[in-house]
Parts: sequence; C-alpha cells; structure tokens
Amino acid sequence: MHLLVAVDAGTTGVRALAVDLAGRVVDVSYRELTQSYPSPGLVEHDAREILRLVDETLSELARRLAGAGHSVAAIGITNQRETVIAIDREDGRILAPAIVWQDRRTAPVCESMLADGHLATVREATGLTLDPYFSATKMRWLLDNAALEGAGRLGLCTVDTLVCWHLTGGADGGSFATDPSNASRTLLYDLDRATWSETLCALFGVPMRALASIRPSCSVFGTVAAGHGDGLEGVAVAGILGDQQAALFGQRCVRPGMVKATFGTGAFLLANTGPARAPHVDGLITSVAWDLGDFGPTSYVLEGSAFIAGAAIQWLRDELALIDSSSEVGELAASVADANGALFVPAFTGLGSPWWDPHARGVLLGLSRGVTRAHVARAVVDALAFQGRAILDAMRGGGIELTELRVDGGAAAMDLLCQELADSSRLTVRRPRSVEATAIGAATLAGVCVGATTLEDLDASFEEEAAFRPRDPAVIDVTYETWVDAVARSRSGPA
Repeated sequence: MHLLVAVDAGTTGVRALAVDLAGRVVDVSYRELTQSYPSPGLVEHDAREILRLVDETLSELARRLAGAGHSVAAIGITNQRETVIAIDREDGRILAPAIVWQDRRTAPVCESMLADGHLATVREATGLTLDPYFSATKMRWLLDNAALEGAGRLGLCTVDTLVCWHLTGGADGGSFATDPSNASRTLLYDLDRATWSETLCALFGVPMRALASIRPSCSVFGTVAAGHGDGLEGVAVAGILGDQQAALFGQRCVRPGMVKATFGTGAFLLANTGPARAPHVDGLITSVAWDLGDFGPTSYVLEGSAFIAGAAIQWLRDELALIDSSSEVGELAASVADANGALFVPAFTGLGSPWWDPHARGVLLGLSRGVTRAHVARAVVDALAFQGRAILDAMRGGGIELTELRVDGGAAAMDLLCQELADSSRLTVRRPRSVEATAIGAATLAGVCVGATTLEDLDASFEEEAAFRPRDPAVIDVTYETWVDAVARSRSGPA
C-alpha cells in the first residue's frame, strides 16, 4: 500500500505513525521523552534527545513498512507547539535546553508587560494573551540568559521547525520553516497580516532574522535527507501542524461549530470558527487552525487550554504511587459512585483557560477518613471533565454555537471521562476508532498536499468507536459548582 507517515514530537514522547489513505492506523513506533524539572515552575527537554527519538522511531517504522511491502507517499510533522529551542544553523549545535510550553519562568516578564499596558496591542495582533505559556518570552529569556553569542547563525524556533530542519538536511541545507498554526502561538505572528510582526518582535526583543520562514501548513517543506529513516530518502515532508490543530484536522472537525478535546499531558479544546478570525472571548485565545495553501482557505480556531490533564494521572502514578500504570485510573475511578467529597484542582503549573493565573497551584480538598485512593482517582477524572466544561462555557459565552465534541488523547480512552464531559457540557461526545488524532491529522494533511487523498474523502472517513450522550446534569452541576469554589482557593489572589 501507499501509506502516509506522521512524525509526532510531543511533550512526553515521540512517535512515528503510518496510516492508509483513509487515515486508518497501520503501524506506530514510540519512544518516551525525558522530562526535566530543574526547579519549581521550570520544565525543560533535551532537544538532542528529541531528534534522536525522531530518527529512531522513523527508522524503526520505515523498516517494518518496507518489510511488509509498503511505500510512503509523504510525511507530515506535528509537535508540542510553544516549546522553544535555540540552535546554531551553521553547525547544527543545540545551544540550550528546550524551554517547554509548561514552563513558567517568564511569569514576571509577562506581569511587567501587563503592568506597562501592552496587553491590548498583543491581543489585537495575535489573538493571544500575555502569558509564559507562549513562545516569545521564552525566546527573550534564552537571549538574555543562555550562551548564544557564539552562534554563527542563531535560530530560535519551535519543535516543528527543529524536526523539519533536521529531517531535510539540518545545517547542510535543511528547511528552517514553520507554518501558521505554530507561528500563531508565539506572540510574534500578526493574524491579520499573516506574517511575523516587526512591532511585536521589537516589543519582545526577538530578532526577526532568527525566526523560521512561514509557509502554508499544506505545502512541501522539503524532502527527507539521507540518514533519516531507512529507505525514506527523497520522500516529501509535505505538511506541518501544531499538535492541537493536527488533532482538530485528524478528528475531521472541518466545519464551524465542531469542537475537539485532546486529553494528553494537558487538555486542549479547539472550536473551528471557519475562515473568519474568531471574536475576542475573555479567557480564550484565537489561533490559526491551518493554512491549506493551494487546497483551500485559512481556517481559525477559538481555543482553551488546561495545562495539566494526563500529567495529573502521571502524578497519581509516579509521585503518589496510587496506581501502577496510567491505564488503571479509569477503572479505579469508576469503581466508586463519586469522589466522596474530595475535590482536585490540577494547577501544578498555574491555571490556563479561562483563568490565566500563572501563580495558582494545585489543591486537593474535602479529605476525610473515608476518602480512599479510588475517591482521589475519581476527583482527578472529575477535574479533567470540569476543566473541559469551563472552557466550553466560555466559548458559548462568546457567542459560539457548538454542535458536537470529538475527543482524543490517552485519557479519552476512559468511558467515565467521556460521559462526565457529555453530562457537564450538554454535548454529544464522540470518540473515534483511533485516539491517535494528532498524528493522523498531520499524516493525512501531507497526503492532501501530494494528491494522495482529498479533503472530501477525509471528511467522509471519520469512524466512531463510541458516542456518549448527555444525561440529567443536575447532580454533576452541583459538583461542578463546588469544584469552581475549589479553583478559587487554588489561586494566588482574588478569584
């Protein structure tokens, strides 16, 4: 078969995934990525490890595909979005640890810029807010604090650019490029002009010459160079999407009002608002969904982000040792009727949408002698659903008519989470046959670019594994309101 491949360089791991032309998963190779927490609020990755895992997973997958007689028509790239890397484009050196999107070290910079009155300018141009989540202040921190002066040709980029540059030759002519779905997450991209903003680059002190070129998401960025993936030399790298936009595309949420929720390390809910830039909604942000180039218009999204979702399940496993593996949490949480009064707010690295409080910290409340590990697990699952509801309520408050919610990511495999989300949101929640929506989206976008498939064929190919319809919300509404009170306790100042 002719197959499509995605390189998915995520927050907790790297996968290379192959799909057929309808987007059905054929094979996958995966490696876990090391997480580094140098001090509270700081999160780093080793970019050299990211590239090593890209090569390992791609080569392993390519060997198996070749052994089965398959060929690869195109490769797409998807990635953790706001994470920033500094490289020397002349010799290929990684110049500093990657600053991960979860990192909060630049909170004081953002607060200073807010106090100086820059929010309105930033918000109008970018659709974002001043928060350490985004890339620009991370780039500024590297310029001020890392040893970058010796770089022959400095590059400041997100993970998509690093992987694309690496696969297409690196310092030996690699394509140092990004797409609007990633560029629109940096605080440096002007949504209306669809390019880097000289004004914003000057405001944040980021040299425009260090940034990647911007190309349509659906375009050929280059071809795979020798040494990257056995037998893949010359295959087109034909699409780039940030991970959440890739999941939206992979879920076939191509019409306005359709929403996808990805429960990975964090929880990310995106509503497709079509070719018109989404309106300003307090607590939410606007980004580019994708630029289809020659294959269609640019689409936009309204997005809400919760920084901690699956990472809270990892916390139950690794720090509290309440479970042996992440897959146990759903069954354990479902073994009790409710959380027995326990409430959990997973603000380990602050609160995202719709609160945007970088100083909030996680809380576990309502404990009594009768609270068991099952009740704590239930409180964690409740929190994931309630974070989703808070974002959906904000979208509706902004006048967005929501029609359907599709879920993906590791935690979406839990029936309990999907049903709680349906009950709380009053939306039918649909889970696809494969929860690998992010990689499927990147791979199939690349397929559109090289003519291996069409947007119409992909729209018709969505396969549902389960649907969860809303039930009587009375009980869950009461619990949700109590949880909102717990959120207020997690915050640094007045709620």
